[in-house]
Amino acid sequence: MHELSGACHCGNIHLQLELSQPLADYTPRACDCDFCRKHGASYLSDPHGSLQITVSDADGLGKYRHGSQLADFLFCTHCGVLLGVLYQDGSRLYGTVNCAALQPAEALGTSVSVSPKRLESSEKIARWSTLWFPDVRITTHQR
Repeated sequence: MHELSGACHCGNIHLQLELSQPLADYTPRACDCDFCRKHGASYLSDPHGSLQITVSDADGLGKYRHGSQLADFLFCTHCGVLLGVLYQDGSRLYGTVNCAALQPAEALGTSVSVSPKRLESSEKIARWSTLWFPDVRITTHQR
Protein backbone atom coordinates (compact mmCIF):
# COMPACT_ATOMS: atom_id res chain seq x y z
CA MET A 1 0.00 0.00 0.00
CA HIS A 2 1.06 3.58 -0.69
CA GLU A 3 0.31 6.20 1.96
CA LEU A 4 -0.76 9.75 1.25
CA SER A 5 -2.06 12.49 3.51
CA GLY A 6 -3.74 15.84 3.29
CA ALA A 7 -5.58 18.46 5.30
CA CYS A 8 -7.61 21.61 5.12
CA HIS A 9 -5.77 24.94 5.25
CA CYS A 10 -6.18 25.49 9.01
CA GLY A 11 -5.42 21.86 9.94
CA ASN A 12 -8.77 21.11 11.56
CA ILE A 13 -9.49 18.20 9.20
CA HIS A 14 -6.83 15.64 8.23
CA LEU A 15 -6.97 12.94 5.56
CA GLN A 16 -4.99 9.71 5.63
CA LEU A 17 -5.17 7.57 2.49
CA GLU A 18 -3.80 4.16 1.67
CA LEU A 19 -3.65 3.55 -2.06
CA SER A 20 -3.27 0.18 -3.75
CA GLN A 21 -1.11 1.62 -6.56
CA PRO A 22 1.64 4.25 -6.85
CA LEU A 23 0.27 7.80 -6.91
CA ALA A 24 1.39 8.37 -10.52
CA ASP A 25 -0.98 5.58 -11.65
CA TYR A 26 -4.09 7.58 -10.67
CA THR A 27 -5.98 10.01 -12.87
CA PRO A 28 -8.00 12.58 -10.90
CA ARG A 29 -11.60 13.12 -11.98
CA ALA A 30 -12.72 16.74 -12.38
CA CYS A 31 -16.48 16.92 -11.92
CA ASP A 32 -18.11 19.41 -14.28
CA CYS A 33 -20.98 20.41 -11.97
CA ASP A 34 -21.18 24.08 -10.99
CA PHE A 35 -20.23 23.43 -7.34
CA CYS A 36 -17.07 21.45 -8.11
CA ARG A 37 -16.03 23.82 -10.90
CA LYS A 38 -16.36 26.81 -8.55
CA HIS A 39 -14.05 25.01 -6.10
CA GLY A 40 -11.61 23.82 -8.78
CA ALA A 41 -12.10 20.31 -7.42
CA SER A 42 -10.82 17.07 -8.89
CA TYR A 43 -11.18 13.81 -7.03
CA LEU A 44 -9.09 10.78 -6.16
CA SER A 45 -10.38 7.46 -4.85
CA ASP A 46 -9.39 3.80 -4.75
CA PRO A 47 -11.91 0.98 -4.24
CA HIS A 48 -9.03 -1.19 -2.95
CA GLY A 49 -7.61 1.49 -0.66
CA SER A 50 -8.70 3.15 2.56
CA LEU A 51 -9.57 6.63 3.78
CA GLN A 52 -9.42 7.91 7.36
CA ILE A 53 -10.74 11.40 8.15
CA THR A 54 -9.76 12.96 11.48
CA VAL A 55 -11.52 16.10 12.66
CA SER A 56 -10.07 18.08 15.58
CA ASP A 57 -13.11 20.33 16.15
CA ALA A 58 -16.31 18.47 15.20
CA ASP A 59 -18.18 21.77 14.92
CA GLY A 60 -15.81 22.68 12.09
CA LEU A 61 -16.89 19.79 9.83
CA GLY A 62 -19.39 21.16 7.35
CA LYS A 63 -21.57 19.14 4.99
CA TYR A 64 -23.41 20.35 1.91
CA ARG A 65 -25.82 18.49 -0.38
CA HIS A 66 -26.97 19.62 -3.78
CA GLY A 67 -28.11 18.10 -7.05
CA SER A 68 -29.38 14.57 -6.43
CA GLN A 69 -29.18 15.04 -2.61
CA LEU A 70 -27.42 11.66 -2.31
CA ALA A 71 -23.92 12.65 -1.23
CA ASP A 72 -22.37 15.03 1.30
CA PHE A 73 -19.63 17.43 0.24
CA LEU A 74 -17.26 17.86 3.20
CA PHE A 75 -15.65 21.17 3.96
CA CYS A 76 -13.98 22.90 6.89
CA THR A 77 -16.21 25.61 8.34
CA HIS A 78 -13.12 27.38 9.73
CA CYS A 79 -11.05 27.81 6.54
CA GLY A 80 -13.55 26.81 3.82
CA VAL A 81 -11.51 24.08 2.09
CA LEU A 82 -13.52 21.42 0.23
CA LEU A 83 -12.01 18.09 1.27
CA GLY A 84 -14.13 15.47 -0.47
CA VAL A 85 -17.48 13.77 -0.86
CA LEU A 86 -19.16 10.97 1.12
CA TYR A 87 -22.03 8.65 0.26
CA GLN A 88 -23.72 6.48 2.92
CA ASP A 89 -25.21 3.13 1.84
CA GLY A 90 -26.60 1.39 4.91
CA SER A 91 -23.69 0.91 7.29
CA ARG A 92 -21.08 1.43 4.55
CA LEU A 93 -19.58 4.87 3.96
CA TYR A 94 -17.97 5.56 0.58
CA GLY A 95 -15.73 8.54 -0.10
CA THR A 96 -13.58 10.42 -2.55
CA VAL A 97 -11.01 13.14 -1.81
CA ASN A 98 -10.43 16.53 -3.40
CA CYS A 99 -6.88 16.37 -4.78
CA ALA A 100 -6.24 20.01 -3.86
CA ALA A 101 -6.22 18.97 -0.18
CA LEU A 102 -3.52 16.32 -0.71
CA GLN A 103 0.26 16.49 -0.33
CA PRO A 104 1.87 16.23 -2.85
CA ALA A 105 -1.06 16.90 -5.21
CA GLU A 106 1.34 17.73 -8.06
CA ALA A 107 2.41 14.06 -8.21
CA LEU A 108 -0.98 13.17 -9.65
CA GLY A 109 -1.65 13.00 -13.36
CA THR A 110 -3.71 15.51 -15.32
CA SER A 111 -7.39 15.51 -14.40
CA VAL A 112 -10.03 14.16 -16.78
CA SER A 113 -13.46 15.73 -16.91
CA VAL A 114 -16.44 13.65 -15.79
CA SER A 115 -20.17 14.47 -15.86
CA PRO A 116 -21.95 12.71 -12.99
CA LYS A 117 -24.76 15.29 -13.15
CA ARG A 118 -25.92 13.57 -16.35
CA LEU A 119 -26.33 10.23 -14.57
CA GLU A 120 -29.50 8.91 -12.97
CA SER A 121 -29.36 8.46 -9.19
CA SER A 122 -28.99 4.68 -9.51
CA GLU A 123 -26.10 5.15 -11.97
CA LYS A 124 -24.35 7.55 -9.57
CA ILE A 125 -24.66 5.11 -6.69
CA ALA A 126 -23.34 2.24 -8.82
CA ARG A 127 -20.40 4.41 -9.94
CA TRP A 128 -19.56 5.54 -6.41
CA SER A 129 -19.69 2.02 -4.99
CA THR A 130 -17.33 0.89 -7.76
CA LEU A 131 -14.79 3.75 -7.76
CA TRP A 132 -14.75 5.33 -4.30
CA PHE A 133 -12.97 4.35 -1.09
CA PRO A 134 -15.17 1.84 0.76
CA ASP A 135 -15.67 1.82 4.53
CA VAL A 136 -14.42 5.35 5.16
CA ARG A 137 -13.64 6.01 8.84
CA ILE A 138 -14.25 9.38 10.48
CA THR A 139 -12.85 10.27 13.90
CA THR A 140 -14.09 13.47 15.49
CA HIS A 141 -13.05 15.29 18.62
CA GLN A 142 -14.85 18.06 20.47
CA ARG A 143 -12.75 20.98 21.71
